[in-house]
Amino acid sequence: MADNGCGELNVAVAENNALELYQLAALLLGDQSEALNLVEETVGAIDIDPCADAAVAQELSRKQLVQNAIAKIHQADPLAFAVQPESDGSSSCIEDDDVASAGLSSESLAALLNGSGREKLRTWLDQLPSVQRAVFVERAILGRDNTATAQSLSIAARWTPEQVSQVFRQALCSLATSLVYSTAMKATA
Repeated sequence: MADNGCGELNVAVAENNALELYQLAALLLGDQSEALNLVEETVGAIDIDPCADAAVAQELSRKQLVQNAIAKIHQADPLAFAVQPESDGSSSCIEDDDVASAGLSSESLAALLNGSGREKLRTWLDQLPSVQRAVFVERAILGRDNTATAQSLSIAARWTPEQVSQVFRQALCSLATSLVYSTAMKATA
């Protein structure tokens, strides 16, 4: 392997970044072959200095991948990211738009993402509308706030942080309900 002056460690970082991008794309799109195509398109279009700070390069590629995924979903379904009317908040079973309000710790979310619960998470995500799926992935998995998420959704429609918060609470409520139902089914089996 040739050393480009940046060290062989950057090759390992790039490989890990590509794997993370693939997992992120699969969560956003719900289709593994489409996810692979999206990662290839995204990585091929980004001009990143191989000697650049790995964290900066990783965040740039994540942001571009999310934007490309939202554009792809919007192209396939122009109404996927239509702004939902504001509600008074009484329709959500979650009071706050924090992952913990759904009864999830960071450890349990990590187990859903990487552990034995991965299939449960993917099955649940497949049942969500595209906008809830995208908001959940950006907020819960990438840790973005409502403002950053609203900005990424705005390539398809004009979103506000408050609207993102409402959609995130709906997704968290759905996840909490799904997890409770799953636990109840295990207990009766």
